Amino acid sequence: MLIADDHPMFRSGVRDRLAEVDQEIEVVGEAEDGQQALELVERLEPHVVLMDIAMPHMNGIEATRRIKEKQPDVSILILTVYDDEQYVFALLEAGAAGYLLKTVGGLELAEAIRQVHEGESVLSPPVARKVLGRFVTPTSHAAQKASDPLSEREREILKLAARGIGNKDIAEELTLSIRTVQNHLSRIFDKLGVASRTEAVVYGLRHGWLRLDDLP
Repeated sequence: MLIADDHPMFRSGVRDRLAEVDQEIEVVGEAEDGQQALELVERLEPHVVLMDIAMPHMNGIEATRRIKEKQPDVSILILTVYDDEQYVFALLEAGAAGYLLKTVGGLELAEAIRQVHEGESVLSPPVARKVLGRFVTPTSHAAQKASDPLSEREREILKLAARGIGNKDIAEELTLSIRTVQNHLSRIFDKLGVASRTEAVVYGLRHGWLRLDDLP
């Protein structure tokens, strides 16, 4: 993993905290701005980049866009103090897999890093409610039933995914294997014509299958 943040003390703190809670997460490098992050990603080829937004020379939005253009397999997790909708939408559009606030705890951060590495999407609960709430549209009960292509199990898994629960915890809660959960999510994505958890949740909110009460 690569840490991109313009504050050395913060980078050091993240590195030390991750070493305490999850020794399997290896920090291969640190960048002090977006330009350096871009260069280090090309040289070090990390699986995940932990990216801040406000950095000199090149901000996190532009760095995310350029990294995803050149190396789309790299997962980018935003870690910032900003919860403005304009930043969230810009970064998700640029290809970020997750968006967390710097109030997140060490264990939660480690889990989020694992989730984006496994291809999942992660949104901090306050960010999820603020952003996804914009997509809620009133629909009749009949319209919901008529337009819902998901099975009961798939709806159940989508609701848990909307709460930010990872595949491992979903599997434990529903007494399923992780592979079964992954297969269900793949079918959900195929049925809805989306490519990520976030898009699936947005789709569910737009069509009335999910409510804000289902979010964290």
